[in-house]
Amino acid sequence: MTTTSSPSPTRPRTAKVDTRGPVRKLLSSFGFQILLALVLGIAAGLLGRSIGSSTENPTALSSTLDTIGSSYVTILRAAVVPLIFTAIVASISNLRRVQNAARLAGQTLLWFAITAFFAVSIGIVLGLVIQPGARAGEGLDASEPSRIGSWWDFLLGLIPQNFLGITVSSRLDSDTGAVSSSVGFNILQVIVVAAVVGIAALKAGRKAEPFLAFTESLLKVIQRVLWWIIRLAPLGTFGLIGSAVIKYGWEKLAGLAWFAGAIYIGLALVLFVVYPILAKAHGLSPKQYFSGVWPAVQLGFVSRSSIGTLPLTQRVTERNLGVPSSYASFAVPFGSTTKMDGCAAIYPAIAAIFVAQFFGIDLSIIQYALIVLVSVVGSAATAGTTGAIVMLTLTLSTLGLPLEGVGLLLAIDPILDMGRTAVNVAGQALIPTIVAKREGILDLDLYNAPREGLPFADEDDDAAENIDSTENDASTENDAETPGASVVPAP
Repeated sequence: MTTTSSPSPTRPRTAKVDTRGPVRKLLSSFGFQILLALVLGIAAGLLGRSIGSSTENPTALSSTLDTIGSSYVTILRAAVVPLIFTAIVASISNLRRVQNAARLAGQTLLWFAITAFFAVSIGIVLGLVIQPGARAGEGLDASEPSRIGSWWDFLLGLIPQNFLGITVSSRLDSDTGAVSSSVGFNILQVIVVAAVVGIAALKAGRKAEPFLAFTESLLKVIQRVLWWIIRLAPLGTFGLIGSAVIKYGWEKLAGLAWFAGAIYIGLALVLFVVYPILAKAHGLSPKQYFSGVWPAVQLGFVSRSSIGTLPLTQRVTERNLGVPSSYASFAVPFGSTTKMDGCAAIYPAIAAIFVAQFFGIDLSIIQYALIVLVSVVGSAATAGTTGAIVMLTLTLSTLGLPLEGVGLLLAIDPILDMGRTAVNVAGQALIPTIVAKREGILDLDLYNAPREGLPFADEDDDAAENIDSTENDASTENDAETPGASVVPAP
């Protein structure tokens, strides 16, 4: 007698019923945990300042907060190089599975430029209206920046010095004569190497399939490790915010209050006005966009790292906003290094106008046009360096403004960097969503779905699916070994 078996290799994912009470649901909310850590961090920082903690006078509290915050950032940075390399290679290889891949890439770049234009235009208008340079407080010290960006350095930076883009810098202590060295990575060079490897793997065809499969598997492993790191974000938030309050305090905003205000007004306009308008113009609910992207925005705000936030940004872009994984795995990693409306558009525009006003220099129409040009096409220059400062020096050198003006703004840069990175991350998720909607590949049901359920519960679902798949495979093998049995794939 012939038997027919119809195993299902993948069980449909069913929504997990949330049976928790309102208190447990609130306490387990990732967003609530971040906000709570933010409040507790500010309270701890203010407590530290009240007992005399400062950069010059460290205490047990300030040292503990600094260690917690810096350790979390170190853990994030440790995963950056393998994440970027595997993500870029995998994203390029995934383009072979996407129809109109070249069109998608072109649309992504076009919308990167469009939103950058809106952001830099807002920055210029705010700089002219608020005039932060003319309102700057007294006692500000101008100094040469320690790192300068230039177009020539950017072009040379594209040439990899070694396979991993490793850089070694040494510093001589003038007091002790000791030489200390540190190892870093040029992310721009890592991107170039990964892009070349990914394109070469595509050209190699079938012989490169094992390499591409290994790279995609390695990326999944790295992402799983990063999910664990992301779960520690509330602890890192507590340390980073508390340490920032102790180090910088609120009084350092006094001399640059108008400048800081202009920056945050510009960031708010882009995040809460420009982005919702773009979403609405494409028939998408702004509320659903914000509820979907907000976990990544929060992490970007406290970590001050678009690349460190990349795993969560890609996660919410795919799982919350409904962008296909095959496209999101290209657009989000690419955007994390080149899509920076906060660091590369709003900030350099307002900062350049601030420097010009502070030194009494009148800018011409051509110089304002150059600010727009540098912001729209120069974002990639920030990829291998410390973002906004290098972008600012690149803008100032292009305009012929004194680079000493950078030293005026360094005191409050960490405070501004939080808002800049949050806007960067929001834009890195929005553009793939818009492009996917325009190309008809966006999962609208997933985009419009309620943002409910257990946090990170889909990881457990994936693990359960893997187990079920293994059991089904074993069952299939047993059926196949039964004499006279035939296996009919499920429709």
